Amino acid sequence: MTILGSQPDNKALLPIGLHDVLPPAAAHEAEIIRRLVDTFAQFGYERVEPPLVEFETTLLGPAQSGLADHIFRVMDPASQRMMGLRADMTLQIARIAATRLSRSPRPLRLSYAGQVLRVSGSQLRPQRQFAQAGVELIGAASVGGDVEIVQLAVTALRRVGIAGASVDLTSPAIVATILDELALPRDTNARLRAALDRKDAAAVSHLAGPAAPRMHALIASAGPAEAAFAKLDAIGLPAAARAEVARLRTVVDALTAIDPRQRVTIDAVEYRGFEYQTGVSFTVFARGVRGELGRGGRYLATAGEPATGLTLFLDSVMRAVPPPAPAERLFLPFGTSQPAALAMHEQGWITLAGLEPEGDAAEQARRHACTHLYRNGAPEAL
Repeated sequence: MTILGSQPDNKALLPIGLHDVLPPAAAHEAEIIRRLVDTFAQFGYERVEPPLVEFETTLLGPAQSGLADHIFRVMDPASQRMMGLRADMTLQIARIAATRLSRSPRPLRLSYAGQVLRVSGSQLRPQRQFAQAGVELIGAASVGGDVEIVQLAVTALRRVGIAGASVDLTSPAIVATILDELALPRDTNARLRAALDRKDAAAVSHLAGPAAPRMHALIASAGPAEAAFAKLDAIGLPAAARAEVARLRTVVDALTAIDPRQRVTIDAVEYRGFEYQTGVSFTVFARGVRGELGRGGRYLATAGEPATGLTLFLDSVMRAVPPPAPAERLFLPFGTSQPAALAMHEQGWITLAGLEPEGDAAEQARRHACTHLYRNGAPEAL
């Protein structure tokens, strides 16, 4: 048996969860990121680029201590302070908004794209390093902000070729308001919240007591949006929970106005991954693709400022987008003049120049995956 890391002379060996991205996949990912960021910009989101490493104390806010176990830590030799490699970029954007851009007009629209690194992967996302691209809308409390972010997620994915993405909407505030009404002990509250998320009917019955029928009705409401809303309307929800359902309905109406075929589901008890969300939240999936394409939702930024955002995971997005068409490449035989090469570039050609005399220029072109050969002053298909 070969133990990982037991081959020190194997230069290709990488740690678990890390991998090289090779041609043409690297170029394809870069193009997808460019198109996503361009879409964000069209919606008014301006790009920021936070550093890969920050002081641990600023990288993690109090509400995001759940990320602490995912952070790689290193000692900064200059300051002798502990630093962390970012495992997520959302908190960095919130920091920028609260400090460097604290006096900028609200709502503040910021976008980002970059690599993140985590201590360990998950079953659905075994990669420990992957790219994120996303947006944060900071200082907007209205339902219009929720609509804009979810619409932007669907629109951005559609523009990179993912037309069949589905949106799963939730709002942790729905269950939170019901639990507040029950006034259960803190430990019981947490266990019931987890049981609802697992949809564990037996545990819910045991923990919820007289409120169990309503909790079971919440679990049973999950499904396609219109059917889910009908079931939620039939449950005696507190006023605050009904308001959250109304916000969800507004978002669904906006999505279906863009595309009546858009698949939208509602799951009022979903909680994992939304522990720190405070309102309308969502996950985006694509049929046949492992893991979520992205997720987002409403949260409280620094000093309680209302915010909502979206993060797209490029490893999943890349599995869902159509493969790129093979690039047309033009082989320039040895001795082709520089003006001729530049003229081909002006016409949009990708060129590969021969660096020494070839016996058979066409054969050399095929060896290097070129589709055309420069011959007699013009490209010739091979």
